[in-house]
Amino acid sequence: MNTEKPDIRTEEDIKRMVDAFYDLVNQDDLLSPVFNGHAHVNWETHLPIMYKFWSSILLGSSTYTGQPFPKHAFLPVEKAHFDRWMELFVKNIDDLFEGEIAEMSKARAINMARVFQLKMGLIPRGDNPFYLVEKK
Repeated sequence: MNTEKPDIRTEEDIKRMVDAFYDLVNQDDLLSPVFNGHAHVNWETHLPIMYKFWSSILLGSSTYTGQPFPKHAFLPVEKAHFDRWMELFVKNIDDLFEGEIAEMSKARAINMARVFQLKMGLIPRGDNPFYLVEKK
């Protein structure tokens, strides 16, 4: 029995990653109300956008155009929502994939979540390891 997991290499891998992740989000007691209640996400529209977004970031497809932050800026979320989002994202990747691109996907997701939290004022700049100015 082969227990080795593939790395993220194809558009089909991206689709599998995104679909499985949002299945977890839709079953989550903390995140589902934000996506399905407040934001009223149309999944038939949202998922193809997410395929393009992650394909552009991980495979260099350049199919995504847009700015993700403005769509998230006014959602009723707190640090706990971002922590749960990151937890589910990492779990999803670890369950399905392994390899260089899988690791890169987790790093990129965590970095994006931290940038969003900084912009939303949910974490102070000094708590962000990617912030380059020293605390005094």
